[in-house]
Amino acid sequence: MAKPERKLDETAGSGKVSFEQKDDDTLVIGTSGSWNLRGGLPSIKDVAPHLSGVNRVAFDARELNSWDSSLLTFLTKVTELCRKNRIDVDLAGLPAGIRRLIELAEAVPERKGARRHEIKEAVLERIGDKTIETAASTVATINFLGEMTAAFGRLLIGKARYRPWDFLLFLQECGAQALPIVTLISFLVGVILAFVGAVQLKQFGGQIYIADLVAIGMLREMGAMMTAVIMAGRTGAAFAAQLGTMKVTQEIDAFVSMGFPPMEFLVLPRVIALTLMIPLLTLYADLIGVLGGAAIGIGMLDLSWTTYYLETTRAVRLADMFGGVFKSAIYAVLIAFFGCLRGLQCGRSASAVGDATTSAVVSGIVASIVACGILAVVFYVVGI
Repeated sequence: MAKPERKLDETAGSGKVSFEQKDDDTLVIGTSGSWNLRGGLPSIKDVAPHLSGVNRVAFDARELNSWDSSLLTFLTKVTELCRKNRIDVDLAGLPAGIRRLIELAEAVPERKGARRHEIKEAVLERIGDKTIETAASTVATINFLGEMTAAFGRLLIGKARYRPWDFLLFLQECGAQALPIVTLISFLVGVILAFVGAVQLKQFGGQIYIADLVAIGMLREMGAMMTAVIMAGRTGAAFAAQLGTMKVTQEIDAFVSMGFPPMEFLVLPRVIALTLMIPLLTLYADLIGVLGGAAIGIGMLDLSWTTYYLETTRAVRLADMFGGVFKSAIYAVLIAFFGCLRGLQCGRSASAVGDATTSAVVSGIVASIVACGILAVVFYVVGI
């Protein structure tokens, strides 16, 4: 016995939805009128009751006047609901444009983690991922250190391959071109140290000891540290950006294909140039910092040039100067190491170059500060 037909209308703004169940267990969903976003969408809950006992769903859009994405959204939800209930969907009754859009939406898989509830990860899972990432990064850093040590060994026996002109260019970039910024920062650091000391020492009439404070502070710590911070932000970032860009443009792959080892041809001259130049810049920064302190002591505390000079020479020792220079050499190696490492670890996109540059600056500064703390303890134990 044939099942009776049933027709229901649901108003959706200016568009309408109708349901008609035929004898062969097929539900025909009709769309008519003008569909637009202003009219709103019918709830998918209105469709669910009509799917009971249905094996196939078809569509009838002959009375459809106009439509926009609201109709596409409604039909997509209906097809998803049908597939969850294992009901066949026939799109033949829809306009060709809608059919293509629905097929395109179903052809592109949903990106993993796109839904909000999938973004949250378990705490243990995040800890595990970070642990694995840290372990892999540590292994890569140790491998890079071993390769760089081997390259220095080949340099000592005269077998390292790099262009001398590149080395001279890096010397200029790490040395002479950095003088303006080092001059400005070092002078201001000397001025700041003098101001900090003047506020306290002036209460006891000890203005003369401003010379001791500035000289010892600059020679032992601040000269080397501020130079390292400047060069990490300036030269370490440049190394990472240069090598990262070369990796993105596959220049490093070309070097390997032609038989030129990147560690010798690209990394070695950069590391040597920076290691040679930062100690010299540190000595220059020490001098400029002392002059900055002298400008405050002479200009604001009524000290004479002779008095300030004699007190400075009395306060400092050669051990202070050589200690600062030794620290600066350690900082130079760390900055060059992380700058080149992050550059060679760079991904193959423009954003990866920026990430590598940022990581090189942060790693260089953090490593220099950690080394400063360790060396301060060592110098105290040794008695320097």
